Amino acid sequence: MSQPALSRREILMGARYLAATPLIGTMMAQTPFQVKAVPKLKGSAKSVVIPTHEFAGPNGAPWLDERLDFPASWDLHVMDMAGHNLPVLTAQQIGEQCNQPTGTKSLRELAEGKKMVAISFDDLTRSTPAYAVTPWMMAELGKAGVKDEDILFIGSFGTHRAMTQTEVGRKLGIEVARKYAWLNHDAFDNVKEVGTSTRGNKILLNQTFLGADLKICISGIKVHQDAGYGGGAKAILPGLAALSTVEYNHTKILTKVRTTGPVKIFKNDMRLDMIEGARMAKVDYTVQILYNERMRPTRIWAGDIVDAHHAAVRVAAKTYCTPTHKDADIVVANAYPQNAQAFHGARWINYSVRDGGTGVLVVQHPLGLDPVHYLNNRLAGLSGASQFDLTSRRVNPTGQGGGRGGNQKQVNTIVYSQYMTRNLRNNYRTGTFFCDKWEEVIAKLRELHPGDPKVAVYPYAGMQHQEIELDG
Repeated sequence: MSQPALSRREILMGARYLAATPLIGTMMAQTPFQVKAVPKLKGSAKSVVIPTHEFAGPNGAPWLDERLDFPASWDLHVMDMAGHNLPVLTAQQIGEQCNQPTGTKSLRELAEGKKMVAISFDDLTRSTPAYAVTPWMMAELGKAGVKDEDILFIGSFGTHRAMTQTEVGRKLGIEVARKYAWLNHDAFDNVKEVGTSTRGNKILLNQTFLGADLKICISGIKVHQDAGYGGGAKAILPGLAALSTVEYNHTKILTKVRTTGPVKIFKNDMRLDMIEGARMAKVDYTVQILYNERMRPTRIWAGDIVDAHHAAVRVAAKTYCTPTHKDADIVVANAYPQNAQAFHGARWINYSVRDGGTGVLVVQHPLGLDPVHYLNNRLAGLSGASQFDLTSRRVNPTGQGGGRGGNQKQVNTIVYSQYMTRNLRNNYRTGTFFCDKWEEVIAKLRELHPGDPKVAVYPYAGMQHQEIELDG
C-alpha cells in the first residue's frame, strides 16, 4: 500500500515515517530503520496488510503496517468499513474546517483578550490524531495574542493512568509537547463540585480546567460500546471528572437503563449525563476529528461541544459502519487502534464466527491490555476480588459463558501478539492459544480447519462498527 510523501510540517508534528515498510507477520526488525524491500512470498498465497502499533511505530510513526499471509486456496474476505478510502485532509483543509465552527464564534475570536487557556486531550488508549490539529490551534491562539506560557494542555483520560512526556509527544506532536506546558488529570484530587445532574450524579471536575478563561477540548470520533461514540462530552465526563462522578455514570446510570450501546447518542442516558457535566464545565470550543484506519483526519467539526459532536456522529455512522460476514470458519480481528482495550475489536469475532469456528485476535502493541484502570480496579475490589484477581479480567471475544452481548458459541481463540507477558495472558480465558509469529497462527488454523476454510478479516476492528442506525 503506497503512502503519499510527507511534508515538512508532518515531520515536525511527529508523524514521521508514516510509510513504514510492512512487517510480514513476524518480529519487528532490530534496527532503527525498516528495509526498503519485502521478500517474495513463499509459494502461492493471499495477503492482507493491516495497521498495528498505534502511536508506537518506529521513529515516532503513529502506526506500523503488517502483512498477514494466508494460503491461496482459502476463501478470504477482507471486511473494510464504508469510509476506508476517504482522502486525508491537508493542513490547509484542517484550518478551513476548524474555522467553520458550529454554535460558537471562531477560535481566534474567542481567544482575544484571554489570559489562561486550557486544552484537553485524550490518552493513547484513544486513537484521536490530536497532533494533526495542534499546529493550527497554536497558530490561531498566537494570532489572537495568547502567549505560549498562558497555554496549558490537560490529559483528559478519566480514571486511566497518567501519561509520560514521550506519550504526550506522540499524541500532541513532539514539538508541541516540548514547547507548551501540560499536566495529567487526577481523578482523586484537584476536583471541584459544579452541580448535580438530573440523573442524580454529583459532578466534580478538574478545577484547573474550570479555572481557565478559555476552555477547549480536542476529541476523536470512534464507536463506544456504552456511550454510543467517543468524543464530545466524554472529554469532560469521564475525561476530567472525579472517580466518584465517573463511577456513578459508568455503574448506576449504565446498569439502571437500557438506552446505552454502540452508535446510541441522542436517547442514551449515560451520554445525556455526560452532556450535562460538559455543560456545567462551560466548554468554549471543541474540535471533533473523524479519521481513517491510519489515524489520519478525513473531516473535522469544530465549535460547540454538543452540536459539533452531533454533526460528526451523523457522518461517522455512515463512515465506520462495516458489513458483518456471517458464519465464517475463521475470523481475524485486529484490535488496532485500541489494543489497550482489545475486547472492543474482539467483539467482531462473536458477530462473525460460526459455532465451532476459530477467532484470531491480533494484539500487536507493546502495552497489550493496559492493566491500569482505577475505576475497574475499584469495582473489582468492591466485588471481593483480590489483588491477584485484578490481573484476570478475562477477554472473552466469542461469548463463551454468556455476558453482555455474548452467546454460547463454542469457539477456539488464538491471540497473535509479540508482547504476551504472563500479566497479559492472564487477561484471556483458559484454553486460549498464544502465538508470537504469524506462521504459527496459520499452522494452528490448518490443524483446526483442514481444507479450505472461509475467513473473514476485520483489518482495524477496534474502530469498525456494525451497520447500526443512529437513535435520533
